[in-house]
Amino acid sequence: MSNDERPELEALDQLEEVVRDVTSELATWRRRALKIEAERTALGVDEDALAARDRLVKVETENAELRRRLESARNRLSGLLNRLRFLEEQAATEGQRQ
Repeated sequence: MSNDERPELEALDQLEEVVRDVTSELATWRRRALKIEAERTALGVDEDALAARDRLVKVETENAELRRRLESARNRLSGLLNRLRFLEEQAATEGQRQ
């Protein structure tokens, strides 16, 4: 059976893709957080306040972009889940008719 004959398989494939994307994003965020934590530790208490402020602005900008991307991924995931639920209900209804 091809995916054209089983739309729920296509929805599952898309769901798996979104989950992989979100997992990849989380791994990226973790690497960034660990890098920033290491830099912060290395700088110690002698860190220049202006440099810290500049870094903070940069990190906040990156954080806003990552939040936007996460929200986009959540929206895609929600849409796919709704589609999958619909297809499962449709398949159940067709199964009851047979």
